Amino acid sequence: MDRAFKAPLWFIKSRNTIYYVLGVIEVLLTLRFIFMLLGANARSGFVAFLYSVTNIFAAPFSGIFNPFVTGGLVSRSVFDPATLVAMLVYALAGWGLVRLLWVKAARDGG
Repeated sequence: MDRAFKAPLWFIKSRNTIYYVLGVIEVLLTLRFIFMLLGANARSGFVAFLYSVTNIFAAPFSGIFNPFVTGGLVSRSVFDPATLVAMLVYALAGWGLVRLLWVKAARDGG
């Protein structure tokens, strides 16, 4: 950002809100990826809740790459590229949205 530009309050609040929501989504998707990779029990209450919430965010990207599944005696480990793609796309979308707001704030002159 330009050092001489003083950001207006609406921009700062909007940016913080976008990054907060993005942070929550990224943390949830990270937990999903780690739990799937480590073979967490999907019948566990917390894991089932986490998978149901994050399915909303990961579903548009499923099928782009095939997941890698390894079966063990007790658990099944899944490397899910769809979750990683979702994390990347949401991070880029959040960054792009903040940049668009910054352009508007800079154009309006604060």
